[in-house]
Amino acid sequence: MRIETCYFCSQPCYPSKGITFVRNDARVFRFCRSKCHKNFKMKRNPRKLAWTKSFRRAHGKEMTVDSTLSFAARRNVPVRYNRDLVATTLKAMQRVSEIRAKRERQFYKNRMRGNKERDLEADRKLVAENQHLLPPAEREAAQKLLEEDESEMLDVVDELDEEEEEELEKQQLAQQKLKAKKKQRLVRGSGPEDMDVDA
Repeated sequence: MRIETCYFCSQPCYPSKGITFVRNDARVFRFCRSKCHKNFKMKRNPRKLAWTKSFRRAHGKEMTVDSTLSFAARRNVPVRYNRDLVATTLKAMQRVSEIRAKRERQFYKNRMRGNKERDLEADRKLVAENQHLLPPAEREAAQKLLEEDESEMLDVVDELDEEEEEELEKQQLAQQKLKAKKKQRLVRGSGPEDMDVDA
């Protein structure tokens, strides 16, 4: 039993389900439902429709680079039956599904974390712009919180600046070493010899 993928939305097309369209040049297009078939006939681009997998992949909403995804592609090679091989394959499939679920969970958490940070920034901005609408007691508390946030941000920026300065110093040292090597020339029989170069 072969499970095909829908040409338009990349969902699985099970046997005896969906629509198969064969073009004049003998190319076969399989669709999981009439919705995909109609959109294909209307010449719509699946990358521009938010409900397709290609849209999700193109907009960073789906895990595209994952080594466990290629495991399913290797299954279709016919191999002579071997009981030990079947047992190890079943174990491997369970392990791969566990790893895939763990990676998907982590990917989802990372994606949602960005949304929460964006929401927090929007909330802070809203409070900062509309402080005159708050009651006097809450106004002072909000002001203190905003000042604390700004001081924390400044500390983080200072730490980042120090790290960048250290990296710049390392790069400058590496460039000086390269220049020193370039100023030397090899003399046959003796070795490197310093050249008179105005830098």
